[in-house]
Amino acid sequence: MAKMMIRGGDLDLVEYDFSPFSIGENIKTCGMEERTYKIEPKPGKHTVKVPARVHLCVLDMNRFSPSRPGGGGIGFAIQLYTTAVVECTDKETTVDYSRVPIIMHFVEVIKKVTGYKGGFKICIRDHEKEHVGLGSTGSALTAVGNAMSAALGNPLSVEDIRLLVGYNYVEETTDGRIIGGFETGVGPAAITYGGMSVMGDELSLVHNSKFAEGRNVYILIPPVTVSAAGESEFNVLMNRARVLDYRDRELKAYMVMMDLIPALKRDDLVKIGNIIWEFDFRGSKRAEVEHNSFSIYKFMSMIREEGIEFVGMSSVGPSIAVITEKSPDEMRKITEKLGLETAIETKVDNKGICFL
Repeated sequence: MAKMMIRGGDLDLVEYDFSPFSIGENIKTCGMEERTYKIEPKPGKHTVKVPARVHLCVLDMNRFSPSRPGGGGIGFAIQLYTTAVVECTDKETTVDYSRVPIIMHFVEVIKKVTGYKGGFKICIRDHEKEHVGLGSTGSALTAVGNAMSAALGNPLSVEDIRLLVGYNYVEETTDGRIIGGFETGVGPAAITYGGMSVMGDELSLVHNSKFAEGRNVYILIPPVTVSAAGESEFNVLMNRARVLDYRDRELKAYMVMMDLIPALKRDDLVKIGNIIWEFDFRGSKRAEVEHNSFSIYKFMSMIREEGIEFVGMSSVGPSIAVITEKSPDEMRKITEKLGLETAIETKVDNKGICFL
């Protein structure tokens, strides 16, 4: 894969060589391998269920890269689930899931950290809602990581797994290898603890709280197509996005501390929606929205004009996340009028990870 340049500020020009690597290479143990673990493989199946997540905003894209998780961010969990079932085996590891390389790599992460010499029988079932910004990779890794730990007698905590997922986040390549991905830690945090998570740099969880309890969540698909792809998309998001965050990151951080977190504590959905709406026009989120064409702004604006409390683009889009008191019937009338498709009707998950 070609080397690509990322520019943030005037003195920030970094060259990254996006080279795939083999399963089990480049593992980051976060110092956890230095502990002494009591490994006690438990018989039977161990099942873990985790929610999906909506990623609303990166706080500063200058503070993360494929070799450095972080950058801060905001996101919440929704009631759409991925389940992992794990059994210990004497030696061999088998994976019943469509994305074997990323799971096999995380198996090697867990084995290197804990010193476990056996294998696993793994079965994962996800929500099958692809390409709508719900973070399926983070959900699968968080679920299987916690299920493996449960099968080994819980040597690792959910917080340990959250950090290991963030520091070992990968995507698969077409030749069966893996490559480092960009990770803020928003997904594993929201998935693990439920509700809304606010992240600082280096995967630090700044704030987590219940959010929009009982309100309805809709993931809407606008009728737009993204023309950029591959290296072109990378340049839009990682160069323009970093420049815009270089300008707006102080204001975004101020709004998180002084406006967003207090509004979360009050469960003030209208105020929270106003803050997220402001973020959609600032920094890296503006670059992500513009990447999907300016018509995204038109659709989001029309939705807000219908009295919707909370509107924000999910991840790199083009899906739009909506949270409102409006019923499915009321929302259906709005989407039909605006020419939008509702991909998902659900609610916020405020519980997080569930051991079954």
